[in-house]
Amino acid sequence: MNHIGLLVFPGFNILDLSGPLAAFDVPRHEVAPAPYRFTVFSEEGGPVMSASGVSVNTARLGRASLDTFIAIGGRGAIEASKRPSLAALIRKVARRTRRVCSVCSGAFLLAEAGLLDGRRVTTHWEYAQRLQHEFPTVRVEPDQIYTRDGNLWTSGGVTAGIDLALAIIEEDLGLEAARRAARVLVVYHRRLGGQSQFSAMLEMHPETDRLRRAVHFAREHLHEPLPVERLANAVHVGARQFSRLFLRETGETPAKAVERLRTEVAHAQVTGTAESIETIARRVGFTNAERMRRAFIRLYGQPPQAVRRIAMRAA
Repeated sequence: MNHIGLLVFPGFNILDLSGPLAAFDVPRHEVAPAPYRFTVFSEEGGPVMSASGVSVNTARLGRASLDTFIAIGGRGAIEASKRPSLAALIRKVARRTRRVCSVCSGAFLLAEAGLLDGRRVTTHWEYAQRLQHEFPTVRVEPDQIYTRDGNLWTSGGVTAGIDLALAIIEEDLGLEAARRAARVLVVYHRRLGGQSQFSAMLEMHPETDRLRRAVHFAREHLHEPLPVERLANAVHVGARQFSRLFLRETGETPAKAVERLRTEVAHAQVTGTAESIETIARRVGFTNAERMRRAFIRLYGQPPQAVRRIAMRAA
């Protein structure tokens, strides 16, 4: 039986804890003998208050012997990570643990313990820049659902902890057990590990009305050529000024934004229809399937054909 220890602290995110717990709990009730048992730990033990005001009883971390150790995230993670005594405890536990994981900003706890140096990791996209700045030897990949680097597993924000747990279940118990857990939780079985943590279609909302109208124009005309000059003309501004404003407000060039929008629309069609890749590429405005393939690899880490195969297996 695999002993899973989950570390919390004052101000932890309750879903960072309950999401993975719920996923691991499915095979615990359906597989004999039960493959997992859980303990929620804190530095000192006793009740620990989450950021939402819900208190959880915990055991003292101490000399726990674990198969899998998961550092939970939340608003209090960075403050907790600065306690040298907790960092020392995490280092000791990690030395005798087969698998070390973090959910969301729990990555800061592992980083302060020196467990992320030189490793590929992710965290909640809002914390990624800070994690990279404070720990420059860590290879932060901010736009990932989860990453695995050897025995180190890290996930992005909040619900990505469920994706991480499902991936671990699949490694431990096989594909069908992971699919079953996903069905019970009513979640998608396998979002690609390299899938973006947030949608460009939802996230791209510039501050100025003029640029918001340009983004709306792009969404409505994805199937047509969209050079920067056309976007600028649609909102009655010069191309150079438009490019500067767009980059300042969204953090990316108009061309890159259009590519991301097209790729996300194509992703939905690749995974949700039987249309050919070439047909989808033309429909969303890519000049050919090869350009769409390169865009998929940049955004999702997989070409469209691989994304479709994974979606079909997960269905």
